[in-house]
Amino acid sequence: MAAAAAYPFTTFNFSVEINRGQDGGALVAAAFSDCDGLDMSMEVKTIREGGSNNRQIRLNGPATYANLVLKRGMTANFDLWKWFSDSIVDPGLRADAEVVMLGEDGQAERARFRLARCVPIKMKAPALSAKDGAVAVEELHIAYESLVLIPGKG
Repeated sequence: MAAAAAYPFTTFNFSVEINRGQDGGALVAAAFSDCDGLDMSMEVKTIREGGSNNRQIRLNGPATYANLVLKRGMTANFDLWKWFSDSIVDPGLRADAEVVMLGEDGQAERARFRLARCVPIKMKAPALSAKDGAVAVEELHIAYESLVLIPGKG
């Protein structure tokens, strides 16, 4: 167990699960090539005590969260576009998402990041160019209200 804990996790095996917040059903079925934005920070409030010039008091402030950015090769599956369109019509539509880091075997779960009350905020179509035969990559930005790390089993 101690030997396994010494090796850092890899970033090339991961999955993203996006589910409806109300009933938990799958909202989109997509495979992503890139995932970025699992980021949280905390503001720090600094208080200076009168007469004490050699120290300052630091208090926790509110936590803030980045936006999750997902990229994938565009396919005939337009679930992400539908989710974005549905969110325009129903601004209360929220989803929960989980980003799962997998082991080298693609099966063992190393860690899980749980994102609550997600809403799509930007959907970007791929750049089109007749000069090269690159894969068309679309991009989705998701705002989320909280981020929790759940350690993997084993």
